[in-house]
Amino acid sequence: MASTHVSCGGPEGSGESKRKQKQKQKQKQRQKQMQQQQQQQQLTSLEHQITGGDPAMGNIPQLFELTDECHHYTSRRQIEYDIQKYWEQRYSIWSLYDDGIYMTDDAWFGVTPEPVANHVARDFAALVPASRTVLIDIFAGAGGNVIAFARSNRWSTIIAVEKNSAVIACAHHNARIYGVADQITWVNDDSFSYLTSSASAIDPSTTVVFASPPWGGPGYRDDEVFNLSKMQPYSVRQIHEAVRTMDCALYLPRQSDLRQVARLAPEGQKIEVVQYCMMGASKAMVAYIPAASPPPVG
Repeated sequence: MASTHVSCGGPEGSGESKRKQKQKQKQKQRQKQMQQQQQQQQLTSLEHQITGGDPAMGNIPQLFELTDECHHYTSRRQIEYDIQKYWEQRYSIWSLYDDGIYMTDDAWFGVTPEPVANHVARDFAALVPASRTVLIDIFAGAGGNVIAFARSNRWSTIIAVEKNSAVIACAHHNARIYGVADQITWVNDDSFSYLTSSASAIDPSTTVVFASPPWGGPGYRDDEVFNLSKMQPYSVRQIHEAVRTMDCALYLPRQSDLRQVARLAPEGQKIEVVQYCMMGASKAMVAYIPAASPPPVG
């Protein structure tokens, strides 16, 4: 901080004393303004790391700090062998990687590449009615999808749920890199716990759910047809059952068993399934599932 000094010369008559008093008052005002500016800067810095709480959903702002599990790798030599090939594709995953994107090692296996995330965001927005204005990403991970949803400017409310504190810290940090962190409410909680505790506040008529669940590690690639009941730690049916009253999109392995996906369709309705490709190769399948009618009460 720079200090302001006022130096006065000349005889100290009564007029001079008044001038000195005025100058002292001005100096105090300047110092007060500088202190206020410093306090505002500190608050702004803190706000960059605090989530936007949503009282209606029972959430309060939380502070997220990057941990020693969070990394921004700049050299192949820093990286474990099994994630080196993902790091080689870092610019297709994050166009702003060099601006300081952070990930945990496990997050490299599951993050959605930015071009795919942007395409999914456009498709989901187009497929659901305009009355759907709230989006909940129940497996936010390192932020690839939820950042794309925020950048689409389609949703009035976006909620990102992630139970791993290191991963959600990365996601929040990455959203700051893309300038959308303040557009997202961040919830560090288990997806199913969140859906249960917030059930009374969630309006299915205005809310959609996006789910990119863990697939159980890279071993899924070995299957010609992937059995969705084998997904760990949650099966696709378990996930859909938790969100069935809302329009939802499930981000799944590209070779997922379509028969299992078809069984999730509400009676009399159809599921739209899209394969998303990069460089001629499919990266994932997304099943867009309309909401089921809520079960009768009693």
